[in-house]
Amino acid sequence: MKMQVLAKRKSPIDFFKESVIDQHAINFWMQKFNPLWSLNQPLGKIVHKENAAQDMVSLKIQVNRLFKFGEAGQHHPVYVVVNGIRYERSYSLTQLDQQHVLLTIKKVEDGKVSHWAANIAQVGDIIEFGLPFGDMTLAIEATPMLLLAAGSGITPMLSLLEALSKTGKLSQQPVQLLYWVKHYQDVAFKSRFEEFAAQYPNFSFKVFATQEQLAAERLNQSHLTNLQNIDQTTVYACGPSGFVAQAEILFAHAKVFKSEAFSMSLDDNTETGFVNVTLTQSNKVVSIPKGQSILASLEQQNIKPNHGCRMGICNKCACNKVEGSTKNLVNGAQNKEPGNLLKICVNSAQTDLVIDL
Repeated sequence: MKMQVLAKRKSPIDFFKESVIDQHAINFWMQKFNPLWSLNQPLGKIVHKENAAQDMVSLKIQVNRLFKFGEAGQHHPVYVVVNGIRYERSYSLTQLDQQHVLLTIKKVEDGKVSHWAANIAQVGDIIEFGLPFGDMTLAIEATPMLLLAAGSGITPMLSLLEALSKTGKLSQQPVQLLYWVKHYQDVAFKSRFEEFAAQYPNFSFKVFATQEQLAAERLNQSHLTNLQNIDQTTVYACGPSGFVAQAEILFAHAKVFKSEAFSMSLDDNTETGFVNVTLTQSNKVVSIPKGQSILASLEQQNIKPNHGCRMGICNKCACNKVEGSTKNLVNGAQNKEPGNLLKICVNSAQTDLVIDL
C-alpha cells in the first residue's frame, strides 16, 4: 500500500522516467510531436546558419529545457550523427538569451564534424549536448583583462566579452583582445568586436595575420612591449597547444592565468620516434616508441596492465582512449576518435595519447 501511495504522488514525467518502458522509445514518440522534447536529452535545434569568417560557420541554436547553460568561457560536449556514426566534439558556446546559444565551428581538413557543420547542417537539424566543463571563466575580482586568441580560440573570448557586456562590467574594467589568424579574411566576429570598441572606451582589440604578405609575428616577447601592469592582470589564452604553452611562459607573472588548448595533433603518421602516453588512473606520463604495441611498450616501462590473449580477442587489455590517434597492428586501421575502446595489445600509438589506465 505504501508503495502505491508513493507512486501516485509522482508526476507523469517522473513516472515515465522510472518505468520499465524504454526511454529511447518514449523520446522517439515525443519527438514526433516536437523534435526538442525529451525525457533526458539536452537538445538544440538549428534556427539560423551563417559564415562567421572564411573558414568558420556559426549556428544559432534553440535549446530545450534540459540544456544546462554553462558559464562564459566554458565548453560543451556536442554530439552529431554523420552517416550513421555518432561523433563527440567540444565547443565553446555563446549564450544569446534564455533559449538560444551560438555555436561557431572552424572548418578542419578531413574533419567529420566541421564538414557536417559547414556543408550538411541545415536549419531544423537537431543537436545533442552534454554538460558544460572548463575553468576558463570570468574571475570574481574585477581586474584588467588580456584575452589572447588564435584561430577558433576566439569563440570563448566572444562568450566572455558578451557576458561582460550584459553585466555592465565591460564599461568598468580595461579589456584588451589580441587575436592571431592566418589571413585577415579568417577574422571571426569582427563587426561585433568593433561594436564593443565603439561602445566601451576600455575595450580594444588587435588582429595579427601571420600569413599575409606583410606577415605579423606569432606570439612572442615583443608583444609584451606595450602591455602594462601584467602582474595585476587576468590573462586568458585559447588556441593550439603550442600557442597556449608560449602564452603561459610569457605571462607567468600575470596575476591570474587561465587557458584552454586545442586537442593534440592527430596527423602524424610516421612509424618512427616516440610519443608520450598519459595514464589517468596511475597519474603517470611515459614515453613509448611508435610502431610497437602499447601493451608491450608499457611492460618495458615496468607497467603491468591487465591482459590475456595478446591477440585482440579476449578484451582483457581493453581500456578507454580519452584522446590521441592509434593504429591497429592487425589490419592497419587508424582511430583518431576520442572516447573509444582501445585494445592496447594490438594497437600502437601514432600520437601522444591519454588513456584510462
